[in-house]
This record gives sequence, C-alpha cells and structure tokens, in this order.
Amino acid sequence: MQKCIIGRKVGMTQIFDEKGNVVPVTVIEAGPCVVVQKKTTENDGYEAVQLGFGETTGKNLNKPQKGHFAKADVAAKRTLKEFRLDDCSGLNVKDIVKADVFSVGDKVDVSGTSKGKGFAGTIKRFNGHSLKSTHGTGPVHRQAGSMGACSTPSRIMKGKTMPGHLGAEKVTVQNLDIVKIDVENNLIAIRGAVPGPKKGIITITDSVKA
Repeated sequence: MQKCIIGRKVGMTQIFDEKGNVVPVTVIEAGPCVVVQKKTTENDGYEAVQLGFGETTGKNLNKPQKGHFAKADVAAKRTLKEFRLDDCSGLNVKDIVKADVFSVGDKVDVSGTSKGKGFAGTIKRFNGHSLKSTHGTGPVHRQAGSMGACSTPSRIMKGKTMPGHLGAEKVTVQNLDIVKIDVENNLIAIRGAVPGPKKGIITITDSVKA
C-alpha cells in the first residue's frame, strides 16, 4: 500500500468520457485528512500512519481521545483510521492528505460498511434457490433445506447457510478506476458502486491486485 485517504460517500451520478460514453460514478468527498499519529518499528514494532477525518467537538470525546489529539497538536477528528504504508517516511504528524494524492486512471480498492438489511432468510442472504411455489410444495419452499447428516455427527456443521443478520459489515470492492478528481472541492469520482449508504465513511487505497 502506497496511497490512502478517508472519505465520505456523497452519492452516485453519471458523467461522459472523451468518446461521449456514459460512465456511472460514485462521488466521494475525500479528505482533507490530517496525520494524527505515526507509528515506527522502534516504538511500535511496525510502520503505519493514523489519519483523521471529519470535524467534531470536544463534547463527543473522552479524556484519552482528547489527550491523543492534544499530543499531536491537531484539531479533534470524528474518524480515525490506521494504514500500513510501504513507505511512511514522506508523512509526518500534522501533514495534510488531500484528494490529489491519487490521479485519474489509478486503480483503487474502496472499503466501507455495507447497508444493513436486518434479519434475512437463506435465499436473500446467500442467494439460495427456492422450490416451486405450486404443486403442493409449501409451506417450505423458502426454507434452508437439509441440515446435514442424521446421527453422525448429530450437529449442524459450522458454515451452514442459515438465516440471520444481513449487511452492516465491512465490504471491500477491488480494482475500481478513478475517473475524475476535483482537488478544490476534495471530490473523487470512481467508476461503479462502492459499499455503504450516502454519507457513509469509506477508505480508499491503491489496489493490491493492480
């Protein structure tokens, strides 16, 4: 990982490329982020930088958090994320990371918390197949089916696709293209969809598979 930034999802729209083709994009308010902490091999056993994003007031922080920002001599931030970069020598505490850290055409990985869907069955949660809704199949045409073997092992094996909570978990979409960057307004337009709802916090890093 060489480049990173924290952002907030604004929404989706579409733009036109040089050939007049319509490109669906997600607009992200990327930064500005401030370096709150820099970890080194001597002190922490590894190298990383901690970025802060989003303004907040002191009433939303506890004493350890206030002390953390006071030590770095930076304004309190709503979101803190740590990134292990290949080379952290170019960043120091109080440095500002803006949208221009990326360039048009870069391949990036975008991570965020997906939308929560609540309790869901196996068909919606794991894309399972349902039985026919006619010819006397009901009332089990949307159930999970066999739970496994009978007397041996006499239990449901781990990993069985069961009903449960869907969404509200970390999701990473890889190898997305940066289509446009507006440095003045700290906006990045990325081709395609990214996880999470509008105003959701996401992280952008250079692609690990590019």
